[in-house]
Amino acid sequence: MNAVSFITAEGAAVVNELPMPAIVFGLIAIVAFIALAVVTFSFRDVANRHAEKAEQYKQKFGGQAPHHR
Repeated sequence: MNAVSFITAEGAAVVNELPMPAIVFGLIAIVAFIALAVVTFSFRDVANRHAEKAEQYKQKFGGQAPHHR
C-alpha cells in the first residue's frame, strides 16, 4: 500500500457530523433575516415623525432643515 492510497482511505473514514439537522440551520437563517427585516421596518418614516421640529429649525436658522432634502 503506497502513501496516496493510505491517505485517501483514511480521508474517507473521517465524518464530521453537524450538531443539528441541516434544515435547522436554514430555519435559523430565515428567522434571523425576518428579525432584521422587522428592525428595519420599524425605522420607516422616522424622519417624518419629526417634521414639525425640522420646520422650526429651518425657520430659526434659515436654509434647509436637517434630515430633509
